Amino acid sequence: MNRRTLVRIVLFAALAAAIALAYIYRDLLNVAALESAVKNAGTLGPLLYMAVYAIATVLFLPGSVITLAGGALFGPVWGTLYSLTGATLGATVAFLIARYLASDWVHRKTGGWTKQLIEGVEKEGWRFVAFVRLVPLFPFNLLNYALGLTRIGLVAYVVASYVFMFPGALAYTYLGYVGREAVAGSEGLIQKGLLALALLSLVAFLPSLIKRLRGTRTEK
Repeated sequence: MNRRTLVRIVLFAALAAAIALAYIYRDLLNVAALESAVKNAGTLGPLLYMAVYAIATVLFLPGSVITLAGGALFGPVWGTLYSLTGATLGATVAFLIARYLASDWVHRKTGGWTKQLIEGVEKEGWRFVAFVRLVPLFPFNLLNYALGLTRIGLVAYVVASYVFMFPGALAYTYLGYVGREAVAGSEGLIQKGLLALALLSLVAFLPSLIKRLRGTRTEK
């Protein structure tokens, strides 16, 4: 066993242990705890928030709770920016981990439909990343690792992820913001609530719209 293989085994074991611990203590990650930690961090709050989001993404913890908290903490604009940046950072780290730990082995060992699937993903490139970011066919955290097993370029992966995760990040961040406004009893709550519903409806409608556009393109 060479040194590189040993390092990969150790890193894989450490990652598996961290994911297991995160799952066991997942209940500690809630909106109240995150808000308290971010507020106590003062001016470093946004950096702490993005770091927590990135780590949660790597460890398979749900990002929806963190996104909602971002809207409540920072408002719809900065909350969207911070949550989107944190999610992209986490997705990039997971992508690089998978690429370093298993990409070469997967390409040597895979055959049949698995090989065809990977080749199809690589052929589509950033368009595939854009599609799966808009259309949640697979769990987000798992998808980040899966894409690292392909040979999609890192820059294309990061840019496509950041751009095409924006609609979902905006919708859930705004929903978190409206929730905070409702608790505070702010004015214009009905209008804000309707806008939140409109954003969620748009995100829900995007998959069917994209499929329709892809079908039209195929027919041509």
